[in-house]
Amino acid sequence: MSKTAAITLAPTTTLFGRLMASIDRLLTASARIAIRNGDLPRFGL
Repeated sequence: MSKTAAITLAPTTTLFGRLMASIDRLLTASARIAIRNGDLPRFGL
């Protein structure tokens, strides 16, 4: 008998998850551009 267990997790590919990931990528890119220009990045929406 195996002493390890495998847990299968459902991927979170819902529409809301995709939307949040897109917003996160946009905010991250904006913060990187602001840092490169010497400005303070704005956090949040």
